[in-house]
Amino acid sequence: MAGTPTFATPPGFLGITRADRDATFTIAGIPFDIGTTNRAGTRDGPAAIRRASRMLVDGAHPGFWVDPAELDIADIGDFKIALGDIAGSLALIEEQAQGLGHLLCLGGEHGITLPLLRALTRRHGKGMALVHFDAHVDTWPTNFGQEYAHGSVFYHAIREGLIDPRRMIQIGIRSPVQRDVWDWTIDQGVTILSALEVHAMGPAAVAEHVRAVVGEHQAYLSFDIDALDPAFAPGTGTPEIGGLATWQAQAIMRGLFGMRFIGMDVVEVAPAYDNAEITALAAATMVWEYLALVNA
Repeated sequence: MAGTPTFATPPGFLGITRADRDATFTIAGIPFDIGTTNRAGTRDGPAAIRRASRMLVDGAHPGFWVDPAELDIADIGDFKIALGDIAGSLALIEEQAQGLGHLLCLGGEHGITLPLLRALTRRHGKGMALVHFDAHVDTWPTNFGQEYAHGSVFYHAIREGLIDPRRMIQIGIRSPVQRDVWDWTIDQGVTILSALEVHAMGPAAVAEHVRAVVGEHQAYLSFDIDALDPAFAPGTGTPEIGGLATWQAQAIMRGLFGMRFIGMDVVEVAPAYDNAEITALAAATMVWEYLALVNA
């Protein structure tokens, strides 16, 4: 009676027990949320996503017939951050991401994407494509006075040349935004698909649009969980109504088969505001979908 319950899995993502840095695919948590601008709490996101992933361990992906848990994959735990120090934390994240294979990160707030892109450019070069699911454009030059907050990540990524804005597409955008920020984003060449456009187009057409923008370029995928409607993802710090349903996000992801993805993150899961783990499960499932996609 004192043994491990039969419904339990090991604490790694998908129950993965391998923890070395030499795997082809590496899972890492980044419990960082000091750049948030509304409700904090995404530092608890990695643990919640790992717990929710236990729902995904009893079979293969039914579309691609890949079992992500059986890949050459390791969960190396959580990156260290510099408590209370945004710049110091970003430097630490970039340093720890160096030398890893195909990295999938569990956030944490969206600010983690900037150092991950910086680390990737050392390996793959600057100017990669970006597929970005979000309710917000995240191209504010400052966010409530903070230069490196979670709403400025892609402003800096574009300015630093880490991504090619002409090969960048944002999916699900719908939040309030200043006109000059919107115009700057469009003027850089970024393609924006609002949530209303996604609803009208349908997932297949959205996926084809993503393919047309990205082409054959190497691409990074960043999935902010608030791209989903709060009905499907209440556990986030900046919820916006009118977002994607989980089935739409899944269908779009599955339509990206064959693209040259080189890394991904899922961010902004704040479990204190979640209900019945539905936000954490949605985030875990997007990582699971991505692993199946790139290994199909």
